[in-house]
Amino acid sequence: MTTSLTKKEIIGKALKFTLCILPIAIIGGITTGFYTLETYDAATIDLVMEQVGSTGALIAITAAQSVVYACFAAFVGYILSYAIGLMKPFGFTKDILVRTVPAIIVCGIIFTLDGPIFGRLIPGVTDLYTDGVSPAYFICSLTYGGVIEEVLMRLFLMSLIAWVLWKIFARRCDKDSIPTWVFVSANVAAALLFAAGHIPATISIFGGLTPMILFRCFLLNGAFGLLFGYFYRRYGIQYAMLGHFGIHLVSKIILIVIL
Repeated sequence: MTTSLTKKEIIGKALKFTLCILPIAIIGGITTGFYTLETYDAATIDLVMEQVGSTGALIAITAAQSVVYACFAAFVGYILSYAIGLMKPFGFTKDILVRTVPAIIVCGIIFTLDGPIFGRLIPGVTDLYTDGVSPAYFICSLTYGGVIEEVLMRLFLMSLIAWVLWKIFARRCDKDSIPTWVFVSANVAAALLFAAGHIPATISIFGGLTPMILFRCFLLNGAFGLLFGYFYRRYGIQYAMLGHFGIHLVSKIILIVIL
């Protein structure tokens, strides 16, 4: 059960949370811009330069987008999360860490099996890992991937879907007695939408879609999202962030050691 707060107090806490997210969004946006440049070939870089003028402008645009999206999602998501009873005190406890960290480590190890498993089934997957893990890729995966994506997909999107489902199908329930199916459905929907959002990039990487490529896209981008959504619902958004951050950290360290 959440502590009752006034509207002014909720807005104040949402603003404080947003300010805490702001520097992570800046770092994530900048490093994502650098990593994006690393993935472009010479022809694509020339085309981008014609549109934005310089690499500095591209980095600035990417960082600005990250900040706008993250701040909006953090502020609105916090209010939505409180409204549906999912906002919990921001902190970590030993007993919950004991339950979550082992699962995070195992999932991080599983995530690194993408190359060995799908590399045998999908031409081009192995090539994704030949260049190793650059500093920009490492940092943006932890900041933008591990934190900002959880603000966008769990705190904002999952909360929004749950709020809509609650208001349509369970409006007679107060926020502390919303049916579990509402949160489970919102979790599944958010995970599927996140995975579907990677389809254009997947097409760009592989030049098209096959059933196996589509399966890989939804498995890598959707299945883990279900775990993060469960952490959010059960323990708080900080544990969803920890899960996403931890899986990237474990997998990237393994890749650095191997490659």
